[in-house]
Amino acid sequence: DRIHADISRHFQYVTLSHRWGEGEPSLRDIEGHTIYGMSIKGGFGKLQTFCRVALEWNYLWAWSDTCCIDKYSSAEVQETIGSMFAWYRQSALTIVYLSDVTDIGSLGSSVWLRRGWTLQELLAPERVVFYTKTWSLYKNITSLNHKMDVIVLEEVEGVTGIERQFLRKFSPGLDDARLRLQWASPRTTTRAEDIAYSLFGIFNVHLPVMYGESAENALGRLLAEIVSQSGDISVLDW
Repeated sequence: DRIHADISRHFQYVTLSHRWGEGEPSLRDIEGHTIYGMSIKGGFGKLQTFCRVALEWNYLWAWSDTCCIDKYSSAEVQETIGSMFAWYRQSALTIVYLSDVTDIGSLGSSVWLRRGWTLQELLAPERVVFYTKTWSLYKNITSLNHKMDVIVLEEVEGVTGIERQFLRKFSPGLDDARLRLQWASPRTTTRAEDIAYSLFGIFNVHLPVMYGESAENALGRLLAEIVSQSGDISVLDW
């Protein structure tokens, strides 16, 4: 038991949640390179700082979606979308980088709270800490988990409409399906069909990812699966 505990602790990892910007490093960009020996331009600097912050929290492993997924492999993309919720849930800590929030700014003004993929990145992790544009802790809140901080919860709840009971402890599945669809309804994604794909983990459903299909078709497949599994047709009125 002691060996298991020590090894598990060694391999705990930190995930990064952020809004993608210009020049994000891909897997191919970083393969064969040391992180701190690369350029600091664009997303490379963000990746380096994220790794340093993970070390400051005493973790040895860090995971960032831009460079830990081979976007050129359709099989890996399919597996990733199906596993993303679990990866964030199993992380020891999720660091949320708010590139558009200054040290005196408000979390509620960030576009991060209005994007499709970040909904599951908000709900899945058990521990989250928010960082501002300068990589300072949001409002200097030194709590080990901002999801348990009343000030942060009040702001997030006000912007997203998600009650704090779900923010603090969320379980994927078909319960409250109509409500979960309403949480997602004002959010946007770069690719229209991603608005459906980004919800697979939240509902714990496993469907094929078919980039190139319309958003209506992708969402229709998701709704059909929810109704099929739950028998709840009220979700069609979300």
